[in-house]
Formats: sequence, C-alpha cells, structure tokens
Amino acid sequence: MATRRPAPSPFRCTECGWTTAKWVGRCAECQQWGTVVEAAQQTGVLRNFSAVAPTAERAARPITQFTTAESPRRPSGVSEFDRVLGGGIVPGAAILLSGEPGVGKSTLLLEVAARAARDGYRVLYVSAEESTAQVRLRAERTGAMHDELYLASETDLATVIGHIDEVKPSLLIVDSVQTVSSSLSEGLAGHPSQVREVAATLIRIAKERDLPVMIVGHVTKDGSIAGPRLLEHLVDVVCHFEGDRQTSLRFVRALKNRFGPTDEVGCFEMTGDGISEVPDPSGLFLSKGDPVSGTCVTVAVEGRRALPVEIQALVIPSSAPNPRRVVNGVESSRVAMILAVLERRAGLRVTDRDVYVSTVGGMKLTEPAADLAIALAIASAATDRAIRHEVAAVGELSLTGEIRPVAQLSQRRTEAGRLGYSGLIDAGVKNLTSALERLGLEPRAAAAADERAGSGRTGPRRSDAGSSSEGRPARQRPDADDDPYGESAAAAARRYDTEIAELPGF
Repeated sequence: MATRRPAPSPFRCTECGWTTAKWVGRCAECQQWGTVVEAAQQTGVLRNFSAVAPTAERAARPITQFTTAESPRRPSGVSEFDRVLGGGIVPGAAILLSGEPGVGKSTLLLEVAARAARDGYRVLYVSAEESTAQVRLRAERTGAMHDELYLASETDLATVIGHIDEVKPSLLIVDSVQTVSSSLSEGLAGHPSQVREVAATLIRIAKERDLPVMIVGHVTKDGSIAGPRLLEHLVDVVCHFEGDRQTSLRFVRALKNRFGPTDEVGCFEMTGDGISEVPDPSGLFLSKGDPVSGTCVTVAVEGRRALPVEIQALVIPSSAPNPRRVVNGVESSRVAMILAVLERRAGLRVTDRDVYVSTVGGMKLTEPAADLAIALAIASAATDRAIRHEVAAVGELSLTGEIRPVAQLSQRRTEAGRLGYSGLIDAGVKNLTSALERLGLEPRAAAAADERAGSGRTGPRRSDAGSSSEGRPARQRPDADDDPYGESAAAAARRYDTEIAELPGF
C-alpha cells in the first residue's frame, strides 16, 4: 500500500501572513516584494490563551484622570530640523530619516550629533555603512568634532546594544537600519524580517530608556522607504530628505509626526563645508534684473512657510506637427489644462507654438495656487510684454476661466508685502480675461499696442498674437475711430500704470 507523502511546508508572507503552497517573489495580498518565506507550520489565530491581570500601574482608568502634560522637548541644535520635528526632540522618540543616495542624510545627522554634543549631551553615532576613518574625515571637513560625540562602526545588533550599555548616550543615531542585522532573525541584512527585528529592538530600547533614536532608512526606485511598511508604523516620526543633484538646496519634510504637525518643511543648503541652514529662503527662487517677458511671481506655501517663486515661460513658433510642451518644476498636466483655458477663454493661440515652463532655483510646485502665475507667464511670453516686478499672482484657475480663491491667502499676502510686492493678483480679479486686460496681456489689446508702437518696436513681431479662439486673422493697425482705446503708446503705458494701481492690494 502506497504511503501518502507529507504536505510540503507552505510559504508565508512576513508582512501580512498570506500563505501559498509554492514560493513567489511578490505577495498576492499586500503586493510586497521579497516577503514570502518558507514557514515550518501553518499560521493561524491562537485560540487558547490565559488572561493576565494588569498591574496597578497599568490598570485602565477613566480618561479624565490622565494628565495632559506635554513631553519635554530638547532642541537638536539645528533650528530648521527642529521646525520639522515640531519644536525639538522628544525623549524616547524614534525618528526615521529617508532620502535618495547622496542627498546628505549622513551629513545632516552628523551635524545634529555635533551640535547636541556641544550642548552637553552624549551622542552615540553608529555607522554601519562607513568605517570610523571615513566618518572622521567628514567630521573634520564639516567641523563636527567633539569629545562627547562617540563613534562606532558596527553591523551586528547585539554589539550595537553593547555599545549603548557602555556609552549610555542621550542620543542614538543608527546609519542605517538596512545594514544592521540580528542573529535572532533569518536572512541577510536588509531583508524585511531583519529590518523589522532591528527596528523593533531599537524602538523598544528607546521607549524603555527614554533614549531618542534617529534611524536612517534607504529608499527604493520609486522613492518609497525600503523594507516592510511596518517600519513606518513603528517609528514616531518619518522625515524625508529631498533635493536636486544639480542644485545645492535641500528640503526636509515630515511625512508622519506623532508629536507635531506634518506640514512643516526645513530648508538647507549643501556647501563644501557641510550642510547649512537657510532660515529665509525667499530670495533663492527669484531671479534678479530688469522685467523680462515670460516671467511671473507666485507665493507658494510649503508647510507653514510662504515662499515667493518665480515662474518662467517661453513661447516660440513651431514647424513640427506636434508642438513641444516642456515643463520643469510644475506638473505637465496642469500646464496642459492652463494652455487649453488660455486658448479657449482668453483667445491666446498656442496650439502651433512650443511652450516651455520652468521654475527658478529647482523649486517644485504642486499646489493649484500657482495656476494663475503660470497662465500670466505664458501670456507674457506669447505677447512679448513684461510684467512689472512688484506684481505677484496667486489663484487656482478653473476650466471656465474663473480665478478661485486659495488657502492661506492672508499669509501669502503678508509675505508678498514683506518682500516688496505692492500688489497681489488673486480671486478679486474674478477671471483670467480680466487679469490679462489689467496687465496689458490680453492678446487683442497687446497686438493693437504693438501696432501703435510701430517702428519703435524691436524684436520679432507675431502676426497671430491677435487671433481669436475661432482662428480669425490678426487685426490690422486700427484707426482712431475703431481703436478700442484710442490712445498713443505713451497713453497706453499710462493706462497700464493706472490699471495696475486699481488691482487689489496696490
């Protein structure tokens, strides 16, 4: 009689517990890669257990009997980093800092460690990626040398705990969690089970000893934090360090914060001597010089900070069947929508032209409050008429051409006034056509003014600048009777100044 072969051991996902009869690279339940491992026995819910009576200290009490005293915060020494953390470092907090390779995570944390050591706190910096000599070279370059800053290069979790017991630090920094391994878990360093075990152990030590722990986390190709999603749930604060390799500006954003807001952003600048704070980054996103066509300033809000950002546009004729649309720092879909609104609602023909839109200083704009400034910059480039320096625009643009109000308008207006912008074009202008007319960028009026300027005009002249949305040809030079304004070029300039003065806030 043939004997029945034992059922093979199933495979189980270490993230969600999903089981399968054969190994797969990706979990079909939680869609995580590399989390399916062989399990010795079937997983299930433990149905038989004994109740444990809580101690007097851990007994449940009415919520009104608990105090609301806030945990004391300790400044990290870097004010921009404290802004993101919500005011400082909370004892026992677990802080995860992620970012692209080479963006400056280790440099920032080494600066935080050095300043904390100068303030009298003992800091243990565990580098699992670099040797102590490499960290020492960077510390000498950035001026992060101090006797209270202890350095160790370890990849074993048990040895790291031994360093903690021996040094007894007031701040622990581990760089990084993906390179530390534990003998209690299977797999190589960086495996989801290893990351979970190392992070859980460090966080338990942080809570038991009121020791703040800063952990560096790697990111994947799509920018998310590598390892199990549980890592982000275990820690108290998740910060993301971002920046462009072509620019020296860096931003730290809080994606999760149990002790403060998640809408703050810290600004830093990478220099040859390390990383430095930028407490007032307003001038980094503005160009200097005389007014030039194709530029408009908007006031963006990053967290609770209002930043003026200059948007530049370039519109040139195209002979290609499909004109190019190139954007940098703004969303291409929003620029496409704004171009459609400009042509349909304002009569600005751009279907046969190449359009380039970019921000100054590598700033990235995602909020719809920049729609109006993008539209005005494109209209200024298409009509070759510059917008004055003291003009800024904030507003969301609808498909009907209406300018909608935006959030935190008072804060934007205050920042614009502080920087010398005497007027802010916003929803008070009602619609896009009115805004273009007030600034002298309305296609038909701009074409008429160009014709009146006549021989005094230099540069290329666009015969289609006055074409309407129905494709009618451009207007010829108007006579005094049919001129919509009936004025000379000098009078047009005076009218432009008068209409600017009538804008809200001027």
